[in-house]
Amino acid sequence: MTSSAQRPVRGPRPPVGRRALIGALAALGLTGASVLASGLAAPAEAAAAWPTPTTSVPVPATIPVSGTYDGKLQRFYGSGDLGDGGQSEDQDPIFDLADGAVLKNVVIGAPAADGIHCAGSCTLQNVWWEDVGEDAATFKGKSSSATYTVTGGGAKAASDKVFQFNGAGKLTVTGFQVSNFGKLVRSCGNCSTQYKRTIVVSDVDVTAPGKSIVGINQNYGDTAALTKVRIHGDSSKKIKPCVRYQGNSTGAEPTETGSGADGTYCRYTSSDITYS
Repeated sequence: MTSSAQRPVRGPRPPVGRRALIGALAALGLTGASVLASGLAAPAEAAAAWPTPTTSVPVPATIPVSGTYDGKLQRFYGSGDLGDGGQSEDQDPIFDLADGAVLKNVVIGAPAADGIHCAGSCTLQNVWWEDVGEDAATFKGKSSSATYTVTGGGAKAASDKVFQFNGAGKLTVTGFQVSNFGKLVRSCGNCSTQYKRTIVVSDVDVTAPGKSIVGINQNYGDTAALTKVRIHGDSSKKIKPCVRYQGNSTGAEPTETGSGADGTYCRYTSSDITYS
């Protein structure tokens, strides 16, 4: 579920001289806090650099995944029915993960269709979106015990949402980076079936422009905990860390009820959010 707003301009590319090191680190699933070279550790505040894909693979039909799928840092992009590059609702994904599946070391290029769908609990490890389509990933499990984990990776150019949380359970995003985006995580504001959702965002790098890091439905008891969030290029602090909404199950546009830490629904302190 996304808006039809114009897609933001992509951010700058990393310096060419770093690409060999970038690819080696990304292939191992390392983040910016990992050892970079010669036994020297990077500062905890450093974001992982973007990987260079090993090759490009057109995807004319959704790839089903059960168990573990290692993309070996290939770039997967939509073609045929998945290749219109639009922002329309109800597009099919590039990858469709069964309950318990793991997807790792994947670069999703453009057109990205509706990215990744998780039917139940899933793990996304070292997954990168070069140009987000409808959404980067949608989490759809129906059990309150479902867990969705995003570790490492990053996303650029999301005109609306990066992670769409439609289902029940808990979503944890760690070691991730995002730039030129609308919302990093949004609890569905108007799904026909609603749930209480738990969101944890930790050790992430957020680069402006962007609108909000997390959006939750206060009336359904959603919570969002934010720690070690580093916001770059937003000296005026326009990016809202946490926004609360009055959600509904009728399909109507949800109403924003407030934003900022409140200790109950939006859980963080000023020291959890840093600006540079």
